[in-house]
Amino acid sequence: MGTGIESTNVHCDTAFRASHRPSVSASPRPPVPASLHPPASVFLAASLFLAAAVPTTAVASDGEFTISVVDADTGVTMPCRMHITNQKEKPQKVGRFPYWHDHFVFPGKMKLKLAKGTYNFVIERGPEYNDMSGYFIIGKLSKDQKRIELKRNANMAEEGWWSGDLHVHRPLKDIELLMMAEDLHVAPVITWWNDKNEWSKHPLPDEPVKSFDTNRYYDVLGGEDEREGGALLYFRLDRPLDLAGAGREYPSPMTFLAQAREQPKAWVDAEKPFWWDLPVWLACGKIDSIGLCNNHMCRDEMKDNEAWGKPRDVKRFPPPLGNAHWSQEIYYHVLNCGFRIPPSAGSASGVLPNPVGYNRMYVWVDPRYFNYDAWWEGFKAGRVVVTNGPLIRPMANGRVPGHVFKAEEGESISLDVVLSFTYRASEPITYFELIKDGRVAQSVRYEELAKTGHFPPLSFDESGWFLIRAVTDVENTYRFASSGPWYVEIGENARPVARRSAQFFLDWANERAGRVKLDDADQRREVLRFHEEAIKFWKERIEQATE
Repeated sequence: MGTGIESTNVHCDTAFRASHRPSVSASPRPPVPASLHPPASVFLAASLFLAAAVPTTAVASDGEFTISVVDADTGVTMPCRMHITNQKEKPQKVGRFPYWHDHFVFPGKMKLKLAKGTYNFVIERGPEYNDMSGYFIIGKLSKDQKRIELKRNANMAEEGWWSGDLHVHRPLKDIELLMMAEDLHVAPVITWWNDKNEWSKHPLPDEPVKSFDTNRYYDVLGGEDEREGGALLYFRLDRPLDLAGAGREYPSPMTFLAQAREQPKAWVDAEKPFWWDLPVWLACGKIDSIGLCNNHMCRDEMKDNEAWGKPRDVKRFPPPLGNAHWSQEIYYHVLNCGFRIPPSAGSASGVLPNPVGYNRMYVWVDPRYFNYDAWWEGFKAGRVVVTNGPLIRPMANGRVPGHVFKAEEGESISLDVVLSFTYRASEPITYFELIKDGRVAQSVRYEELAKTGHFPPLSFDESGWFLIRAVTDVENTYRFASSGPWYVEIGENARPVARRSAQFFLDWANERAGRVKLDDADQRREVLRFHEEAIKFWKERIEQATE
């Protein structure tokens, strides 16, 4: 289709191309009868190609373009994120809309004054909507307007899965628009860390948790302690921790962790699995979650290093995706040592290139009772999935992740594992895996699982754990989804400890203790005390090992 408007010198060619695979979906709700199993659902994203007016960073503007983005089903204008690049592939800022790295968000309708030229664009609104991509061409003195419809391909909240991002470094004034543009429901915002504290010049809020748009929440008192041993994220505190003046090693992060635990609702997240101090944090028993879907996984690249964390064996975990595989292996060792710590997700938008909510988690809460406290309670119970791409809604014998299946000594448990899933056409899923006690128990091609949504039966004769992993074909970054674990208890040995995994952390703890460098003898002794306690803990775990 082509049109020409002589007075404004605009030429507009528009086409729409969509790919859709029909299916039937169901809504998991725990607890539900064991006989209720949702079949798989697959929705493929659409692509939009435009030739019209486009934004630029040029001071002088030659044309004007009005764009509105609406929900395809309701026609309601909705906030979204947009990436625009010029012919040199340089990202473009637009007006005063919140901008980061290579994208901006806007309320759903905007008027852009544009310079002559050709621009590529992508429009997204989190993973539950299709994405649109294309290009604009504008001539001199052109004017045009375009209404773009985004199709919702999944409504996770309607099914009881509520989205969150635990690592946000964006300005508080922009948070509400950012969350709506990404269809995000929970976002504690990092406002204090190490030598930076936004509350040092302002009084603390009477109510740190802000609610808006009916069911969206953000906490303005999120914090981060990032030093030699890695990063801990702090949430649900009444007041920030005083990290001012803390050195790379001294005082120990354990000092501030103990202070946080004095606050009744404190939540502590080990921001990445490979941080050097993870064995110490685990040994103290005060960690609530671990960042399995972390900010080393970026939208357009994979960070191919462990920063100041424990380096991986690059022969076993080669680039570009090795860091992601290393994170998962470490997390599986954690579970093999008897810990029941749920995985978390964080994007670090404002520090790393990601948009808010790129790495996100979904916590199951009955929609009738959803609020901020209920989200954290569901998270604590392990009713969680993490993702930066595919959307999965998993169940095992009618139960969501976090559930504990029990049987008497000598009995076995058979599990019917079912998966509903949604993904974009540009990010096809290669395979699904059932991970059992740290190893791949089943690997099922997408084509097979899509037929029924059921994995082959999974059996346990002794206590352990399992989870689901979905992996895509994306090559330049690790785009995946993982459920939190389910647990199986058979007989007396409810939480078995794998000797190999306990030894893994003992070796790590010894190596980390040898890295402590402090000239002051008293400071060194104080810091090493925590590492020595961790070494003792892991030796005891090895003695408790049953396999």
